Amino acid sequence: MPPELRVPGPGWARFATDVVALAGVASFATAFWWDGVVVALFALVLLGLTVARLTQLPGALQAATGATLILSAWAATLDWFVTVPGLDIVAHVAANGLLAVVLMVVLWRTRLVSPGLPAVGVVVVTAALGALLAVLWETGEWFGHTVITDAIGVGYDDTIGDLAAGTLGSVAGGALLAMGLAREGGLRG
Repeated sequence: MPPELRVPGPGWARFATDVVALAGVASFATAFWWDGVVVALFALVLLGLTVARLTQLPGALQAATGATLILSAWAATLDWFVTVPGLDIVAHVAANGLLAVVLMVVLWRTRLVSPGLPAVGVVVVTAALGALLAVLWETGEWFGHTVITDAIGVGYDDTIGDLAAGTLGSVAGGALLAMGLAREGGLRG
């Protein structure tokens, strides 16, 4: 396997990441039974899985993020967000929190964020990145609803709830990242 495709971490995390990658490819292929919006959604998920692999994020983080994105995309496709109360909020907390951590790790590795950042700084920067991601996410939903199809559900309460949930998830992700850094003595790689 080329070095850029190797997954760092224990064997179970490498296996889980490979299973999630296969699920992402299978989901993308299956998306063609729906419309172009679903194909585009799963193409974005597949892009996320690919970027995580190429940036060699820790296997556990890759697997958790990928699985969350795939499940969230299926929940949107199969209208689970409409039929299961609160699932949309859970998805925004988990996905936004994980994506904020992913972005923080990438910024840390590229030295755009100081490796000497104290724990509170890790939480604040991760939360800020997550809040930005939440705004971009909701802007994408609005754009999709306005320009592509009104089947994409938006509304004031939904948008504010999603922004709050995404930011809360990012704060939690930042806190977990800071605790992990304190325990391990810094990010590896």
